[in-house]
Amino acid sequence: MQEITTIGLDIAKNVFQVHGIDAEGADVVRRQLRRRQFLPFFKKLGRCLVGIEACATSHHWAREIAKLGHEVKLMPPRYVKPYVKRNKNDAADAEAICEAVTRPNMRFVAVKTRQQQSVLMLHRTRQLFVRQRTTLINAIRAHLAELGIVAGLGRNGVEALLELIGKGEDERVPPPARECLMALATQLALVRRQILEADRRIRTWHRSSELSQRLEAIPGVGPLIATALVASIPEPQAFR
Repeated sequence: MQEITTIGLDIAKNVFQVHGIDAEGADVVRRQLRRRQFLPFFKKLGRCLVGIEACATSHHWAREIAKLGHEVKLMPPRYVKPYVKRNKNDAADAEAICEAVTRPNMRFVAVKTRQQQSVLMLHRTRQLFVRQRTTLINAIRAHLAELGIVAGLGRNGVEALLELIGKGEDERVPPPARECLMALATQLALVRRQILEADRRIRTWHRSSELSQRLEAIPGVGPLIATALVASIPEPQAFR
């Protein structure tokens, strides 16, 4: 069997498509791998270049394959797309990735560490809570507006509505409606606490990162932006 020097890997949850070539560019292997076969396949191979499209799970698999001695490079999917020669499918994608990873002008994505991914997850979780907070506030305002009760914009207006709901003394709010509004208010209080806890964790990580603290010295950059930049951009040199 010819020695594989370069592999294009199309990853998924359970079935992975492999396209491997030798030093002359001739096809050596085209096959699918189940999840249980994935790492054993790469463990048996000699050292080679492995290309993967950057996506949700690519950083994990890049770290695992690199542990086996291979060189792994991640690429933005939009830069791989021009190399797809025929109808899009897993085999065609793997072949395109295999060709793209060898291009001298290709731009690559740095592999993130587990720590960096954890910080990004913290930011995304916080952002989800912020969206939920907005949704809950809008729902409370809309439901009360249907009953002819409105309040000013901003935090003070929301607090006034929450106080009205909590007291339960306004005759314009029937008991069934108040029960629904109390459920929304309880959920809003929980989401607010979760946002504060996420902020606390972000500040804690910020204080442990020298680079994040250096970024905070830039006017207009606080812990949120600084930690997001450190986690999102492992290699700033990749950008002009």
